[in-house]
Amino acid sequence: MTTPVHDVLIVGGGGAGLRAAIAVAEEQPDLSVAVVSKVYPMRSHTVSAEGGAAAVIKPDDAAQHHCYDTISGADWLADQDAVEAFVAEAPGELIQLEHWGCPWSRDPDGSVAVRPFGGMKIQRTWFAADKTGFHMLHTLFQTAQRYRPVTRYDEWFVFDLLVHDGRCQGVAALELKTGALRVIPARSVILCTGGAGRIFPFTTNAAIKNGDGMALAYRAGVALKDMEFVQYHPTGLPGKGILITEAARGEGGVLVNRHGRRYLEDYDLGQPLDVGDPRHPQLRSMELGPRDRLSQAFYWEQEKGHTFEGEFGAYVHLDVRHLGQKKIDKKIPFVRQTALNYMGVDCVHECIPVRPVVHYMMGGVHTDIHGATSLPGLFAAGECACVSINGANRLGSNSLTELLVFGRRAGLAAARFARGHGPVAADVLEKKAEEETRRIVSLHTQGAPGADSLATIRSELNAALEHGAGIYRQADRLAAACEKIRELKERLGRLKVLDRSRTFNTQLVAALEAQFLLDAAEAVAFSAAARRESRGSHQRLDYKERDDERYLKHTLAFRTDGDPRLEYLDVVITKWPPGARVYGKQ
Repeated sequence: MTTPVHDVLIVGGGGAGLRAAIAVAEEQPDLSVAVVSKVYPMRSHTVSAEGGAAAVIKPDDAAQHHCYDTISGADWLADQDAVEAFVAEAPGELIQLEHWGCPWSRDPDGSVAVRPFGGMKIQRTWFAADKTGFHMLHTLFQTAQRYRPVTRYDEWFVFDLLVHDGRCQGVAALELKTGALRVIPARSVILCTGGAGRIFPFTTNAAIKNGDGMALAYRAGVALKDMEFVQYHPTGLPGKGILITEAARGEGGVLVNRHGRRYLEDYDLGQPLDVGDPRHPQLRSMELGPRDRLSQAFYWEQEKGHTFEGEFGAYVHLDVRHLGQKKIDKKIPFVRQTALNYMGVDCVHECIPVRPVVHYMMGGVHTDIHGATSLPGLFAAGECACVSINGANRLGSNSLTELLVFGRRAGLAAARFARGHGPVAADVLEKKAEEETRRIVSLHTQGAPGADSLATIRSELNAALEHGAGIYRQADRLAAACEKIRELKERLGRLKVLDRSRTFNTQLVAALEAQFLLDAAEAVAFSAAARRESRGSHQRLDYKERDDERYLKHTLAFRTDGDPRLEYLDVVITKWPPGARVYGKQ
C-alpha cells in the first residue's frame, strides 16, 4: 500500500527532524512535510540530553574562539568551513528557541546563564538546569504542531529507501500498530535518526538508536564517513549506561580513584581554568578536559589497579558533595534524582560510581554543508550525519546546537530540491511495495527455528566491538572484530523470525534493526583497522602518534557484497592549520 505523496519526508522525530520540519513549513508553507518516527517524537533520544547547548553569547567570547575550540578538540579532523557556518548560526538558533519558549536558565541580572563544558576554554554552554534536551525537544515539538503542512507518522519504522531513476523518492515503512507494509513517496528525504551506540554493550544511547539512518544510506550507495571515531562519555553509570551529565563536572564535580585521589592531575589536563572567576573560583580544567582524554585516563587508571571493582567491572567516583544540597538541587537536580533512582546513591552525601560508556558517533552519513548526500534527493542531519564539525572528537554541548543548525539547513535544502522534482510513477511504487513484502515474508521462512537468536547475535556483536574497537585499539583485536562481524552477518542471514503477529511485532523490528547494527558496526571496525594512527577518540596502542601526512583525511566507507570499500577525502582547512592538541601539563 502507498500513502499520499509528500514534498519533504523526514525520518526521525527528534531535535534535528523537528527543526528540519519547522524550517520547511516556515520557508515553504505550501509544501507537504511528513515526519516518520518509530517512536512518539517526545520519546526521541534528544530528550535525554542533559548538559546544554553551545553558542557564543557573552561579551568575553567570540566566534573565532568557539571555532578554535571545536577544531582543536576535533584533533583537526573537522571541516573548518562547516565549523565556521555552525558557529556563526548557533546563537541565532538558541535565541530562536528562546522565542519559541525554551526556558533557558538565567544569571541574576536576567541574562542567559552559561556553564563550562569539556574542551571549551570559555564558558559558552547554555542550559536549562540539567534537562536541556528535554526542554529543547518539548519546545520544538510544540512549535512543529503549529504548522498545518506537517503530517506525523508516529510509530512507523522505516526499513528501506525508495531509490528510482538515480534519486531517492521516498521510503518503505512498517506501521507498527497494524503490521502493514507501506511505501511513502516523497520528492526528497531527510535522515534524522540519531547514532548507533547500541553496537556497544555499555552506552548512554536509548534502545532505539541502532544506526537506522546510517544503514539506510549505506545500503543505497552513500558513504559513511569517519565511522571509526566513537566517543566515550567518561561518566556513565556502571552496568546501566545511563548518563551523568558533564554539567555535574561543569558545576565543580571531581573524579577520584579508589585511593580518594583526583587522578586526572597525573594526565594531560592539569592547568587552572578561569582562575579568579567569581562563578567558579576553585574550578580546574582537569575534569573539563575533552571526553576522549578523560576516558583514556580512566583506562590507564584501570591498568594501574587504581579503580574500584564492582559487579559490572571497573569504576571510579564522581564527587559533588562539596557543592552542597542547595546548589545540587538548583543546578543539577536530575543528576541527584538519577543517581538515587538507579544506584541508590544520594550525591549530596555519597559519591556516584561512574565509568566511560559509549555516548556519540562522530561519524555518519557523508553530507555537504547543506546536509545533501551523494544520492540526489537524500539529505541527513544530526548525529546520523557527518557534515563534519566533530572530526575525531566532539566537544560536549556542540551536539544539541548541531541538531538545530544543520536540521534547519537540511530542511531548506530538501525543500529547494523538492521544488524542482516530481513524484515517482505509481507503477514503480507498486513494484517496490511487492519487493518489500516479499523481503519481510522471507524473514519468517528462512533458516531453521532455534538455530540462533537475536539476543545471542547482538551480545556477541557488543563484545566484539568493545574488545576490538573500544577506548584503545590494536591490529589483532580489530581484525578479530572484523571477522566476527562477517560471521554474524552470515548467521543473521539464516535467522528465522518466529513471531508472525501483525500488531507491534517486536521480534520482526529487532531483526531489521540487527541488520542495521551490523552495517554500522562493519563501517566502524573496518575504518578503524585501516587508520594506522592515534587521533582523538581513535587511539591505537600499535600506532601511538597522530600522522597528519597520511591521515589528515576523512574515511569514506562504501557498502559492497563483501567487506566495505574504503576511500579518503581531504579535510577542509580554512584558517587554522593543524597544531599540537595540548591541555595543561606537557
